[in-house]
Amino acid sequence: MLLQSEIRNNSEEIIDRMKVRNIDITDIVEKIIALDKRKREIQTRFENNQHEIKESSKVIGELFKSGKQADASSLREKTATQKEDNKLLSEELNRLDEELLEQMYHLPNIPNKSVPVGKDDTDNVEIATWGNKPDLEVAEPHWEIAKNLNLIDWELGVKITGAGFPVYRNQGARLQRGLVQFFLDRAVENGYEEINPPLLINEASGYGTGQLPDKDGQMYHTERDHLYLIPTAEVPVTNIYRDTIIKEADLPMKNTAFSPCFRREAGSYGKDVRGLNRLHQFEKVEILQVVHPHESYKALDQMVDHVKGLLESLELHYRVVRLCGGDLGFAAAITYDFEVWSAAQEMWLEVSSVSNFETFQANRLKCRYKDADGKNHLVHTLNGSAMALPRIMAAVLENNQTKNEINIPKALVPYVGFEKINK
Repeated sequence: MLLQSEIRNNSEEIIDRMKVRNIDITDIVEKIIALDKRKREIQTRFENNQHEIKESSKVIGELFKSGKQADASSLREKTATQKEDNKLLSEELNRLDEELLEQMYHLPNIPNKSVPVGKDDTDNVEIATWGNKPDLEVAEPHWEIAKNLNLIDWELGVKITGAGFPVYRNQGARLQRGLVQFFLDRAVENGYEEINPPLLINEASGYGTGQLPDKDGQMYHTERDHLYLIPTAEVPVTNIYRDTIIKEADLPMKNTAFSPCFRREAGSYGKDVRGLNRLHQFEKVEILQVVHPHESYKALDQMVDHVKGLLESLELHYRVVRLCGGDLGFAAAITYDFEVWSAAQEMWLEVSSVSNFETFQANRLKCRYKDADGKNHLVHTLNGSAMALPRIMAAVLENNQTKNEINIPKALVPYVGFEKINK
């Protein structure tokens, strides 16, 4: 969430920067400024009344003591009126706070100045590549490989739950588990504390990281308990730091977590969502940092390098793209996507997003650090997929196939216990 003071003092610059996202926020900014002005006027009246009530209470006692009953009664009546006025002013302040918060919740983060202009993913900017496209003698898509080798049962998932909920079996289940452990071990080796978070969150947690109200329709919601299934471990792990003040010396805070992720993915149809390309339930290992604002872009580079290292260890041809304004997530100031090449589908598959949210989430979370002078400041939060499993598995199966077998990347062999899957 943006700061009200920032909108008040830099409204034109914010409106201009949001054009990178292809949105015009002029109306909402003007409404926020008007509400903010009204709130500050009422706050001033409320505080003036409070001051006068406090001072009058002293005078009333003195007047009674000195026998000036009429003056004391008159002043008491005035004070009673001021107290009633303040009741109404307090109610109005609460109403304005709610209305302001509602408006603020609908404003996305300000894009970093390095975010390119663009409408959608076709305008993203490639900034790095690694490896080469595999030269295959056969190129079966992963959904056929997985079905033929009994690695994933698509029909059983439909029977148990519905489309988008695959059942992993045999060496497919072991490959999935091995990937999770590989990603977690690498994160812990790089200084991330492992967290095992809840899979359900309350509404406050959803608002804290920016999933609500923006992604309300994409999240699974339990009506009776008013809880949400997590779309990513980012949400519960980041909310560890909600309503906290961190010592400056304790920064950065680094966490990693594995979890299933649940997303409705409404409106996702077509050939590009076959197999593991897009699911309602999938598994992911997440990395997260809470850092000093001066260190956040250094931390972003470190997280990007971490994901690069994972993909290179898996020997997967990948590219890194900087998202344009039109493709940038609601809460992100800047995002780098990692895409691996799918040899059988002949297309890039997104497997990771690494984002710097700057103070956007921290302001919602009320997460601050205390400096050496005892002053509190908002932290910066960062998050990255390290990594999302479905498309990684798809690329491992497709890019390492021969006529007779699927070769397992060497780095994974100790985690899965086999070097190949025979056809």
